[in-house]
Amino acid sequence: MNKELTQARAPIFEALRAFSKERVVPFDVPGHKHGKGNPELTDFLGQACLEVDVNSMKPLDNLCHPVSVIRDAEILAAQAFGAAHAFFMVSGTTGAVQAMILSACKKGDKIIMPRNVHRSAINALVLCGAIPIYVNPDVDRRLGIALGMSPGDVAKAIAENPDAKAVLVNNPTYYGVCSDLREIVKLAHSHGMLVLADEAHGTHFSFSDALPVSAMEAGADMAAVSMHKSGGSLTQSSILLIGDAMSEGQVRATINLTQTTSASYLLLVSLDISRRRLALHGKEILSRVAGLARYAREEINAIGDYYAYSRELINGDSIFDFDITKLSVHTLDIGLAGIEVYDLLRDEYGIQIEFGDIGNILAYVSVGDREREIERLVSALSEVRRRFKKDRAGMLTQEYIAPEVVMSPQDAFYGPKLRLPLAQSVGHVCAEFVMCYPPGIPILAPGERITREIVYYIEYAKARGCTLTGAEDLETAYLNVLAD
Repeated sequence: MNKELTQARAPIFEALRAFSKERVVPFDVPGHKHGKGNPELTDFLGQACLEVDVNSMKPLDNLCHPVSVIRDAEILAAQAFGAAHAFFMVSGTTGAVQAMILSACKKGDKIIMPRNVHRSAINALVLCGAIPIYVNPDVDRRLGIALGMSPGDVAKAIAENPDAKAVLVNNPTYYGVCSDLREIVKLAHSHGMLVLADEAHGTHFSFSDALPVSAMEAGADMAAVSMHKSGGSLTQSSILLIGDAMSEGQVRATINLTQTTSASYLLLVSLDISRRRLALHGKEILSRVAGLARYAREEINAIGDYYAYSRELINGDSIFDFDITKLSVHTLDIGLAGIEVYDLLRDEYGIQIEFGDIGNILAYVSVGDREREIERLVSALSEVRRRFKKDRAGMLTQEYIAPEVVMSPQDAFYGPKLRLPLAQSVGHVCAEFVMCYPPGIPILAPGERITREIVYYIEYAKARGCTLTGAEDLETAYLNVLAD
């Protein structure tokens, strides 16, 4: 390690800045040659951007086998997050989650996880052939959302599956709910199991004592963090963190099975600069974000009928903590599904929020927001209530439906398939994914029994305007099921 490395440094940024001053003549890829070959793209993105959209070379290191500036940047990231090592990912947190599971499990291995995982986790099971042992999460009946994993349920799953290799935990859920991660780590480690944390929505936890515990601080073995969500980096950039129990070389080899050999330096430098900013100013930044979110919750709750929820939900078990920077809002009491409010905000008021589902919306609040944007959102929500409120009779309230798992995701995904109309698929075993995206939590995953309740949910979600993804049929009018 370079002894001069401090959190004030940004090694990739420094190397790219030096490179851009050298006026190197490029006879390598990319073919746009510093933007000269694609003037329209250069005009749109800017010359400075195209100048540093370059290929791996000795002065700039190589993400697949880092030995200089990328390795230094990863060392600084590991220090900032309290990890043994950090890996820069240019395939999003999807790639990081998959790398975690592929590093921990092989075909036939069991992994304990909540069913309200992101699709990327189940994708990894399709790839490696591991067997999911689902801990069906508790559900908040008023909000209709899946909660965290109860340590008691995890202990039961471990007792029933002592041969499981790992436990995966969301830290937090999309809505901001956190499980008792320290207790789950203690349980898993006492039985020789690894703990993997999908920390896509908890990147900021490592940089403020006022927020829930981070995965690395809780003792998890691996954590996937979405720097582009709350860390300020470019979309698709992420970091995979590991603890002392994991082999750096083996994890990197696993990452290199699926990650590109042509890493974007735009993504890498955004990770480097964003890590530096969080390390130096994270506490101040996150205090401001939490204050904006608190202000927004107070104003939204004062409107009436909406419910912007926070730490008052904590029950010490399935809601052990709550991320106070999240602005999750329940909408059903104004007689509108979350996705309907989402559409109205965008179409009528020019406000783009993160997502809307059957009963809730999520507005992502970050350091890039100001009080005036919060006030515009609050005003728009008040107008939506005034103009569009209706009776909530007949509204579906349940976001999460516990699945009936029949076989492994891999066996179902690669099994012989039959395409059926959605209404005729009841009773069959699903051979593909169906989910509302975002948040990307599957309604159906390969290997699960299709029930009338699930089909009704899909039809209801479609009618309300949810964007359904995952199925081969883009309209989700047909489903691929296992042939008898």
